[in-house]
Amino acid sequence: MSDDTIRLATIGRIIRRRRRFLIILALVGALLGYGASVLFPPRYTTSASVLLPGAWEERELLTQSEIATSSVVVDRAAATLGWSGVSGSELRGRVSATAADGNIIKISGTAETPQRAQRLADQVAQQFVAFAGRIAGDTADPDAAAETETLQQTVAQTSRRITELADAAGRGQSVESVQTRTELAKLRTMLQEAITKLKQADPAAGRANMVVMGPAARPTGEAPPTRTQLVAAGALLFFLLAVVGHLTAARMSRRLRTEPEIAAALGSVLLGSVDVPGERRAHRPEGRSTRAGLRRLLGIDVRWDVPTPRTSGDEAGRQVRYRRVCARLRDRLPSPRRLLVVVPDGDAIARRAAEQLVAEAGSAPSASPSGRRCPTLRVVGVPVSRPLVPDSGDESGVVVVLSAGSWTAGELAGIAEACADAGHEVVGIVLAGPVRRPTRSAGRPRDAATPALTVGEYATGGSR
Repeated sequence: MSDDTIRLATIGRIIRRRRRFLIILALVGALLGYGASVLFPPRYTTSASVLLPGAWEERELLTQSEIATSSVVVDRAAATLGWSGVSGSELRGRVSATAADGNIIKISGTAETPQRAQRLADQVAQQFVAFAGRIAGDTADPDAAAETETLQQTVAQTSRRITELADAAGRGQSVESVQTRTELAKLRTMLQEAITKLKQADPAAGRANMVVMGPAARPTGEAPPTRTQLVAAGALLFFLLAVVGHLTAARMSRRLRTEPEIAAALGSVLLGSVDVPGERRAHRPEGRSTRAGLRRLLGIDVRWDVPTPRTSGDEAGRQVRYRRVCARLRDRLPSPRRLLVVVPDGDAIARRAAEQLVAEAGSAPSASPSGRRCPTLRVVGVPVSRPLVPDSGDESGVVVVLSAGSWTAGELAGIAEACADAGHEVVGIVLAGPVRRPTRSAGRPRDAATPALTVGEYATGGSR
């Protein structure tokens, strides 16, 4: 798994085999999200729009947005609202302003209730308009204002003089007088238009007239994240973390899965592979401790990183595999002798395979066509953390039975060293793999297979 590409089938296998554990983690995440929603009360947000007349550049609009959320504006809004226990510094975290299209500044306010959110946005908008108008008045050039006033007086005097000249030209008794009056009227109109354009071109005069575009709308729903969003986010986060954790653990796993790796770690040869009919209890660690019960409750006692067991042949076909292993074992020994069948503790599949192997060896014919007898086998469980194998006595030699993908190279090397310390040679290795039990077909009947298992149990009785 450590070198395999992560596929959707792998994630699907995690969800199928660890669905109880994933559901429990998702519920825990949902509870934490609900707890977060209780600790953080719901918030409501609304916005008030302020129109800035005239021509504005983008950077100027950004500056006005900063002014709208400045401490001066927010402090004045807080003083006007008079909320107990709420200062201007706290309100600054609840107010934001953005520049929108059309020279519009949107001022947003967030509060615990819809009414407070509406009042906050409206009050900040009003204080912003008042503060901006005062800035425009304070920053106006006094000389320019005086010159404008003088120009307006000059225009008024010129307009009166034009009226006097028009009256002196007569009431239109002649063509010349009519033309003169018409020209003077045009001059007066052009002069008034020039003054109007001059006023409109004054940036301070135009920009000071900011307008609040109506009161803010009262919010009808909570601002995100809502309680539902927090609960869903917590459940999804814990679910994804669990899946990623499974994939990371599989990537970092050093368990050996291939036959050459296992044979190299134990320093022996592979005698063959046998099938063990899959039973749910075969995948669970032995023992009835509290930890084992908790693992069963959470659904993490089932390995998810092993391939789906294939469907094996009938019982007779499975027994053929055991007999072939016995034949290869017999051929490797120069003379019949007693052997130990070493099984790592906790490998339930290998334990069942070893018992079946002992049963087949006990039920095999007394001698083969070559004249060699099948060795006598006895099952011994060896703890992987501190492996200890019985000393060489009646038995001389070891057959290691284990399942692929369950042990690391260091653990298997420790078993090999324990066998060498006890004076045993590792004669061969047998790999056990779970298979799905098919419909019983022709072959040895169930009643005929029972005595063989009894022999295996008798042979292994001394090691339990």
